[in-house]
Formats: sequence, structure tokens, C-alpha cells
Amino acid sequence: MNVRNRTTRAALALSLALLVAATGCSSKAKGGDGDGAAATAGGVRTGPGVTADTIRLGALTDLTGPYATLGKSIVQAQQLWADQTNARGGICHRKIEIVVKDHGYDVQKAVTAYADLAPDVVALPQVIGSPVVAALLDDIERDQILTFPQAWSASLLGKDAVQVLGTTYDIDTLAAVDYLTRTRHIKKGDRIGHVYFEGDYGDNALQGSTWAAKRAGITVVGQKIQATDTDLTAQVAALARAGVKAVLISAGPAQTASLAGVAAATGLKVPVVTSAPGYAPQLLKTQAAPALVAMVSIVSAAPSLDSGLPGVKAMVAAYTRKYPGSTVDSGVLSGYNAARLMGEDLKKACAAGSLTRAGLVEAHRAQTHLDTGLGTPQDFSDPSRPAALSTYVLKPDPKAAGGTTGVEDAHRAPGVEEYLGQRS
Repeated sequence: MNVRNRTTRAALALSLALLVAATGCSSKAKGGDGDGAAATAGGVRTGPGVTADTIRLGALTDLTGPYATLGKSIVQAQQLWADQTNARGGICHRKIEIVVKDHGYDVQKAVTAYADLAPDVVALPQVIGSPVVAALLDDIERDQILTFPQAWSASLLGKDAVQVLGTTYDIDTLAAVDYLTRTRHIKKGDRIGHVYFEGDYGDNALQGSTWAAKRAGITVVGQKIQATDTDLTAQVAALARAGVKAVLISAGPAQTASLAGVAAATGLKVPVVTSAPGYAPQLLKTQAAPALVAMVSIVSAAPSLDSGLPGVKAMVAAYTRKYPGSTVDSGVLSGYNAARLMGEDLKKACAAGSLTRAGLVEAHRAQTHLDTGLGTPQDFSDPSRPAALSTYVLKPDPKAAGGTTGVEDAHRAPGVEEYLGQRS
């Protein structure tokens, strides 16, 4: 009888222990704001990617594909920020770790890399490529992983967890048309060309240029190209026959170089305007360099690297020390700024007591005037609007840091708010 009682008591104790364990697991799952949050650590609630001593961030980048140069610059710039942050004690008493996955600009590889990376990170301060981000949108929203694309299509707006930094492609081309009419004598009745990639990038850019041109009484002559088109002789000939007085290009650096070089060689010496993705300082070491310097301007949400802004100067100096021999280009500024912005979001989330994914997204959307000192302030409160509406105008300069120098300080082109109202 005593043996039977002891057995009964042992079974009861085991059952109670299992019940307590099950209840404990259940309470953790329910307390995670939908993202698997764990119990508080140091008074701050945590979730995937955050431990008592580490905040893990992810990067889905291109180190082996067509944007490998950009990917390398962004990865190195964000690692510089992480090292600087950790040297100052980290964020929320935790060290920053960045896990990098190379997708080579292959969407399927990116989907696989995201599946590997997502369970172990709290946010993604870098995802390169509009097609990649588009393929991952549903997963990112489901997982509530705050994501900063290195892509600027307006089609990526409207998602709580996805933040396009700076302006979108259409805002850039709207500013480009304004620049041409103000400074390059493009007037009502003129024609301008627009060479653009097929897909979100080009389509969104064409939307902005078409709207702005109509407002100014100008006609846009479009030339759609593929990412594999690197000889634009046929497109330049078509634009010359159309009698264009200027050309916009929404493509990659190789296409901008071909356009300018062919246009200069064939006598179509008109202003050419691109946005930041369409230019790289490495082009100044090619045969197209004289044409680029003579003809091309760049509209950008970010300043030139020789702008004189104290934050930019400090970043350039630190990057050069850490990566001697590496080119300091717009990707460095873009990547570093994205990391700085993510850092401010993490600090805000920590102060609010939640480093869960949902807590980080909430902290991000509470930022209405976030200024890192690396360009214009950004407003993240409305997911449906670009974070910034002002653009700089730059021009290629082989003697300047980053291969560009400033032409105009950041300003908002007339009609931007009207355009956004009609677009929505």
C-alpha cells in the first residue's frame, strides 16, 4: 500500500510538472505580440534574433551578381556601423551581429536564403533588389521583420514592416524633369527621352516622368530596355530621330555609360539625368568618362560624399581607415545610413521595453523626423508615403570623394504633393 501511494504521488507530481511546463511554454508564445517573444531579459521583452547579450540583424545582398559592387559597399558600411556601435557598448546592453547571405540577384536563391535567415534575426537592414523584395513581401509581412530594401519602387510602399528609405523612383524622375525645365532650358512643347528598365524600377520611374512632363507641357519618348542590354546604340538613334532635347535614364550604371558615350559620339549632346542606381564612380575609369562628366546629372535623396556634412565626412574617414583601397561610393553612404536608422529604431524599441519584432516595427513607425546627419530627415509614420520628398542634384567628378560633387542642395520639387495625392 505504501508502495502504491508513493507511485501515485510520483505520478501526480510528474503530471503537475508537465502541466506547469506546458503552461509556461504557452504563456511565452502568447506574450510575443505574434512574433514568438520570450520572457523579459533585463527588463526588455525579446523575441527572435535577440538574446540577453546579442541583437542579430540580417542582410540579403548581392556579392556575386550584377550589383556585386553595390552589395560589397553596403555590407562593409553596415559592418563598420556595427563595429562602431559595439565599441560604444552596443544597443540596449547588447552587441550587434550582422549575418550576411549572398543571393547573387537570383530571386529563388534569395527566397531560400530568407528561409534560412529569418528565424534567427530581428530585422533586415539590407535587402538588395526590387524583384527580390517583391518575392519576399508576403513572408516579411507575415513574420513582421522590419526590412530596409536597397530598392526604391513605390510598389514597395504600404507595408508596415517594409520601409523604402528616402525617395522613390517616381519622385526622383519628377525632380529630374523639374531640374531640366529650371536649368537646362527644356520648355513647353519640347520632347525628352526616357530610357528605362522593364519592371518595377523602370515602370515607377516612367510614371513620375510622364506626370511631371505633362504638367510642364513636355512629351516623353520612352525606350524600354532589359537589364542585359548594355549597348544602347539603337535607343540613342531612335531618340535622335525623335528630336529629344534631354534624356532621362532609369537603369544601371553600365546602361548610363553606354547612353552617354554613344550620344556624345553620334552628336546627340543633350543633358542626361539619372538617379542614384544609375551611376557608379567606377564609370569614371572607363572610356565613357568624358561624356559622363560633360552630360550627366544625378538626382538623389542622398548628398554627394564631398558634401561637407560633418556626419558624411566622419563616415568617409572611418570607412577609408577600415577598408583601405575600397572605393567609397553611394552604396557606402546608403548602407551606412540604413544601419544608422535601424540603430535609432532599436534604441527607441529598447526604451519602450520591447525588442520583439512587433515592438521594433512599432518603434520605427513612431519616428516622424529621424535625422542621422547623413542627408535629409525622414518621416516613417505613414507606410503609404515615401520617407523623404527632397532630392539633391549631383554630377560626376573624378576628383571628388565618391566620384560626385553637389550641384544643388536638397529641395522638394514643385508638384510633389499634388502628384502623391493623385497617385493615391
